[in-house]
Amino acid sequence: MSRIFIYRNIRIFFFLILIASCTVQKNNSFKKEPLVDKVYPFLDTENSRWFFFSSASRPFGMVNLSPDTQIGGDWGTGYRYNTDTIKGFSHIHAWQLSGISVMPVVISKSDNTSIFTDFYSKFSHETEKVTPGYHSLVLDRYQITAELTSTKRVSFHRYTFPESAEKDILFNLNTILGPCENIEGVLEQNNDTELSGSLVMTPTHRRPKPFKVYFKIILNQPIVSIKQDALTGNYLINLGESNEKVLMKVGISYTSSENAANNMEQELPHWDFDKVVDDSKAEWNTMLSRIQVEGGTHTEQKRFYTDLWHALQGRRIISDANGAYPDNTGETFRIGQLPLKEDGKPQFNHYNSDAFWGAQWSINTLWGLVYPEIMEEFVYSLMQYYKDGGMIPRGPSGGNYTFVMTGASSTPFIVSAIQKGIVKEDLESIYVALKKNHMPNGIMGKAGYEHTTNEGGGLTHYMDKGYVPYPLPEGNFGSHQDGVSQTLEYAYQDWTLAQLAKKLHHEEDYNYFMARSKNYQHVFDTNIGWMRPKNVEGKWFENFDPYQYEHGFIESNAAQSTWFVPHDIDGLATLMSGKDKAVEKLNTQFETAKALKFTSGTSHDAELHPEYSRIPINFGNQPSIQTSFIFNQLGRPELTQYWTRTVIKETFSGLSPSTGYNGDEDQGLMGSLNVLLKIGLFQMNGGTEEHPEYQIGSPIFNKVTIQLHPKYYSGKTFVIKAPDNSAEQIYINNLQLNNKPLRQLNISHDAITNGGELYLEMSSKPNQ
Repeated sequence: MSRIFIYRNIRIFFFLILIASCTVQKNNSFKKEPLVDKVYPFLDTENSRWFFFSSASRPFGMVNLSPDTQIGGDWGTGYRYNTDTIKGFSHIHAWQLSGISVMPVVISKSDNTSIFTDFYSKFSHETEKVTPGYHSLVLDRYQITAELTSTKRVSFHRYTFPESAEKDILFNLNTILGPCENIEGVLEQNNDTELSGSLVMTPTHRRPKPFKVYFKIILNQPIVSIKQDALTGNYLINLGESNEKVLMKVGISYTSSENAANNMEQELPHWDFDKVVDDSKAEWNTMLSRIQVEGGTHTEQKRFYTDLWHALQGRRIISDANGAYPDNTGETFRIGQLPLKEDGKPQFNHYNSDAFWGAQWSINTLWGLVYPEIMEEFVYSLMQYYKDGGMIPRGPSGGNYTFVMTGASSTPFIVSAIQKGIVKEDLESIYVALKKNHMPNGIMGKAGYEHTTNEGGGLTHYMDKGYVPYPLPEGNFGSHQDGVSQTLEYAYQDWTLAQLAKKLHHEEDYNYFMARSKNYQHVFDTNIGWMRPKNVEGKWFENFDPYQYEHGFIESNAAQSTWFVPHDIDGLATLMSGKDKAVEKLNTQFETAKALKFTSGTSHDAELHPEYSRIPINFGNQPSIQTSFIFNQLGRPELTQYWTRTVIKETFSGLSPSTGYNGDEDQGLMGSLNVLLKIGLFQMNGGTEEHPEYQIGSPIFNKVTIQLHPKYYSGKTFVIKAPDNSAEQIYINNLQLNNKPLRQLNISHDAITNGGELYLEMSSKPNQ
C-alpha cells in the first residue's frame, strides 16, 4: 500500500471526524433548554411570606423543604434572599403550617451545650444552587455542603461534612417557626439508624386549633448518641467521625408515625439521592410542559415558566399515601379515610389551602384548562370538608376551617369545574352543599377568621336590604368587614350558583339567586359614578373618597373595586351612563395607574402607604386584576390588548429577588394570572356560565401550544399562533380558528378543548 494512499485516507478520516464534530456542536447548539431550567426560583424572594418560596418540593407536595433565613411571623419569613444567615432547614411551608426544622452542625466535644441556642450560619449565594426540586448551599460556619430534595411526602437530605469532623444534626423541634410556635416536640431513637417523633403547631389567629405532625427519620449511618437540651427541649444527634456523606430521609404525616413510615416506604424505599433530584426535575418539567411557548425574549420565557411554577405550588397535600387524612372540623380530632380506587390508592388527595378569593381570574381558568386533574381533586377535597364539617371551606388549614377572607369563594371554583365537564358526578349533592354556604349559617355569613359567630358577613342585611352595611351595626367580629366589597362578592357568587341551579333545572332557585346577583346595583352611587358604602339606614357614607383604602372595600379602594361586577359588565356600564362613559372612566384610571406601574408599591405591606394606596388600578392584589379585560366586554378590545401588554411590560416582566408580583401572591393566584395574560386567554366570570368562554387578549409569544389532558378533553393540543407578534405588534387585526374567520374576540371552552389552532394577525395599529 502506497504512502500517498495511506496519507489520503488519514486526511479523509480526520475530515469526517471534523464534520461529525461540527454536526454534534450544531445539534447541541439547537438543543432545547429543559423548561424546568427556565424557572427563576428567587423571583420576589425579598418580599416572601412563609409559604411563598419553594425549592426542594414537588407540585403540591406535603413536604416543602427549604432553608429559612427568617423564622418569626407569617409575613417576611421563610427564605428571604437578602438575609445572609441560615436558621434551619424546615419541612413544612404551608398556609398557616410550619414544622420540623433541622440543621447539620460541627461542634467540639467540649462545647455541645451552646449549640442549642447558637447554631445559625452565614451562607453565600455564590455557592448556592436552586432549581425546582433541589436546593444546595454551603453553611460557611461549618463548611458543610447541604443538599435538599424530596418526593411528595418525604424529604431527602445529603450533607457533606469536612473531613474528620464530628457529624451532628440539630432537631429544632420547639421553636417559633413562621406563622406559629412549634411545641411539644419529641424525638426518640428506634434503632441504630432510625428515629421518630412529633410536634404540635400552636393555633394562630387564622387556624383556630392546634395541629400535630408526625415524622419518621432514617439515616445511612448509625447514631452514636442522642441528647436533649433541658432549656430548649430540642435534640442533637451525633453520627461520629467518617468521611462518608450523610443521607437522611424524613417522612411526614398528619395522622400517625406509622403513616409517616408508610409514606416513606411507598415513595422513597431507596437511597439514590441523585435519582430523586432527577425524578423531581422530570415531574416539574412534565407539568411545565403542558404549555410550551415559542418566541419572545429569553427573559420573557424564563419569567413565564417561573409564573407557571408558582401556579403549581403553595397549596399542599395533607393526606397520606394510603388516603388517611386529618379531620379537625369536629369537636375532637379524628383520622379520616379518603375513598380508595380498585388498586387501593386514594381516589384523590386532601389539601391545605389559602382562600380561593380572587381565583375566578386565575387558577379557576388556568387549572381548568391546563391541569383539570388538579381542579377535580380540589373539588372533591372541598367536598370532603363538607362531609366532615358541614360546610365547603374557602381556605382550609390544619384539617379545619379558617374562614379566611370573605364570601363563598369556593362556589365559582366548583361551578367552573362542573361547567367545563371536569366534575360530572354527584352534582345534586354538590349543589346542596354550595347553596348551604349562600344561606344563613353558611360560610357567606362569616367575615375573615370569624370562628365563633355568624355576624361579620352581614348576610342577613344582604338578604333583607340587598347590601351589606358599612359599618356593620352589630359591631366588629372578623376581619374584612367592608360592606361594599362583601356585597359585590356575594352578588357575583350568587350569579355563579344560579348558573348551576339552571343546569340542574332548579328554576325557583335560579330566579332567586339571579335576583340577588343584581344587589351590586344597591351600592353604586349614580351621582358620583362609584361604588359607595351605605350604612344600615341606607344613607351614603359621608366624606367619601373613592381613593381611600379599606373604608368599605377589602384590600382596595372604591376606584379599584367599582369594577368588581364580573357577571354583569353591561349592567355596570348602564349605571355609568353607557359603555362609552365606562370606557372613558376606566381608561383614565389606567392612565393614572401607569405612573405607579399599576401596583401599590412592590409589596403587600406597601398597599397601606398613603400615596400608593390611592392608585386607581392595582395589579398587586386580587380585587382589580381583571380590569384590563373589561374593555373587551365594553366593545373596545384594542384597549384590552394595549393595557394588558403594558401591564405585563411594566409590572410582570422582571426577574429579580426584590420584585415580581408586587403585592400578594396568594399561593399561585398571581402566577396563574400572569400566565393567562401572557398567553392571551381570560375568563371574566371565571368560566361559570352554561357554555364557558374565553376572552382573547394579546399574547406575548409567537406560538403557544397547550397540551390537553386526554382523560378530560378530546383534543390533543390547542395552538395559538401570532407569527408577527412583537413589542410593537400588539394589536389583533384578524383572527382565524381552524382556518376559518373568527368574528369575535372570544372562543368557547369546547372549541379549545376539542383541539385546533387559533391564528392571530398582529399589527402595530388597532383594527378600525
